[in-house]
Amino acid sequence: MAGGILKDPLAVLNSINTNVGAMIALQNLAVTNREMAEVQMRISTGKKINSAKDNPATWAIAQNMRGRVLALDAVKDSLNRVQSTVDVAMSGGEEISDLLTQMKQKALAATDTSLDTVSRRALSDDFVALRDRITKVASNASFNGINLIGPGAAALTALANDDGTQRMTVAAQSMVLGGSIVTLGASATFTNAAGASAMLSVLTSSLNNVSTALSRLGTSSRGLDSHSQFIGKLQDTLEAGIGNLVDADLAKESARLQALQVKQQLGMQALRIANSFTSSLLQLFQR
Repeated sequence: MAGGILKDPLAVLNSINTNVGAMIALQNLAVTNREMAEVQMRISTGKKINSAKDNPATWAIAQNMRGRVLALDAVKDSLNRVQSTVDVAMSGGEEISDLLTQMKQKALAATDTSLDTVSRRALSDDFVALRDRITKVASNASFNGINLIGPGAAALTALANDDGTQRMTVAAQSMVLGGSIVTLGASATFTNAAGASAMLSVLTSSLNNVSTALSRLGTSSRGLDSHSQFIGKLQDTLEAGIGNLVDADLAKESARLQALQVKQQLGMQALRIANSFTSSLLQLFQR
């Protein structure tokens, strides 16, 4: 031997102790069987890279991208929760706007000096009932325990990216009576035409403020929805990229499997032929 390689393999073939041909055939058959196992794994899983040992660098990249996809699920959940909170607040704000409009109608009707005391009192009672409904609406317009238009309303933030370094903030729009938006007092009412007339300007200002607040909430809701759609598209793109890295081409793997099956059969035939050489040595001793 020189450098681990036989100088004359044929010289060893005529030995019952060492069958080089069988060893070579067996090695080749083992390689074919390993390749078949890999192809079958790819076909059964649909992936060409199933673990780090298949391709460490590519597997690590794909795994990091999978982590991003999962993290973006949390981002979408956060955006959806905040958007739902904003939408509930908008519904409450729209109801408050309708109530203020009805109150303005009652106050305007009460400015008519031709009304008698009983009629004006009836309008005042309706006015007070509508006023008190504003408090109820503002207090109950919450989602998941968070209220953007009720008492003590505070700004709400949503996750905007997969590492939590960016957030989207929605400002609170408190619409409680006597606040900066609904300036109408919690005990506001009227008893005469002059008092009703004074209420009109307060109601008009409150209506304008509510409309502005609803516009802000609407802008925030649209921004959250748009960003949520972007996150969904980003996830789809990342998943497609992961597929490009680790998914197997099943048509190609199927063709390769068929070729390996033929190769396996030929390897087994070669092994049988190599094993038959030793038995042929018996003929040398026959007379």
